[in-house]
Amino acid sequence: VHDIDDLERRGVPSVMVASTPFADAVTVQSRALGLDVARVFVSHPIQDRTDEEMTALADEAVAELISSLTGAS
Repeated sequence: VHDIDDLERRGVPSVMVASTPFADAVTVQSRALGLDVARVFVSHPIQDRTDEEMTALADEAVAELISSLTGAS
């Protein structure tokens, strides 16, 4: 959350990406810090995925990432 906020303040459009089990933690931390960062959540777990599975996961998230970066709905 801090890194994305820092990048945004520097004028670098940014979106935080995390896996779904961290959604509540991101929301709580963002509220506590008064930060409203763009975020996209992907399926969990991450660490044991193959390269092909990671590519598929990224492919699934790319439209939402682009939408968050461009402000498109």
